[in-house]
Amino acid sequence: MNKVAFVACSDEQDQHEKYRNAQLASILEEMHIEVIQSDHLYRRISGKQKADILNNFYKDESIDAIFDLSGGDLANTVLPYLDYDLIANNNKLFFGFSDVTTVIDAISAQTGNTSILYQIKNLVYDNTGEQIERFKKYLQGQDDLFDVKWHVLQGQGSIDNQIIVGGNTRCFLKLAGTKYMPDLHNKLLFLEALSGEVTQISTYLAQLDQIGAFQQVNGILLGTFTQMERYQLQPTVYEILQQYINKDMFVAQTNEVGHSKTSKALRIG
Repeated sequence: MNKVAFVACSDEQDQHEKYRNAQLASILEEMHIEVIQSDHLYRRISGKQKADILNNFYKDESIDAIFDLSGGDLANTVLPYLDYDLIANNNKLFFGFSDVTTVIDAISAQTGNTSILYQIKNLVYDNTGEQIERFKKYLQGQDDLFDVKWHVLQGQGSIDNQIIVGGNTRCFLKLAGTKYMPDLHNKLLFLEALSGEVTQISTYLAQLDQIGAFQQVNGILLGTFTQMERYQLQPTVYEILQQYINKDMFVAQTNEVGHSKTSKALRIG
């Protein structure tokens, strides 16, 4: 990985994020990675404008990977304007998280390419240095960044060699009923959330059930549900989920993927 681009497909970055983004660029440059930043990281622009920026970085043969720094609400506005043929033919690494779940899963649905569910700014947010060390090892071909420990809650199954779809639960549901929703058949569905108490998580899982998601997948992977866990809310996400799945469905859980500053990464698609 020699040259990367920073983009923001979701909400524009706050001005105070300029310092953190500069820190991130410096960290990557110390790893001998050249960083190119979109000219519009800090301005609210249209979905088409953001898609044009992303398309151009895919077109640029010198760019090895694209890191989306953003989160919020607006990532799905880019989906109609992405050049999926271009993306399919230039299979660069695309990293994003949270609301960028919509872009990651749309790329999977439309191109078959694999993207990375990971917030690259964790290299700055995590002041222990652990994230930086993981990323350095990833660049050296080691798999620490993706070495997620799972606890099986029910059923039998395997995570190895399985295709994973999903991401942030609320944002993934924006794809329901659109052509950008990935095929769920024989996949593992990963779900996590930053916000959301029992009522919100219940309605998300009910909608997933109503669109037939739980009847199509091979299993469900649960990441962290930050607000639910912070306040130890009951019933738990797993207990809510049990209303919609049979007792034999494979379900596994991890506390290593989610909105934590120490979160590891998942390959999606």
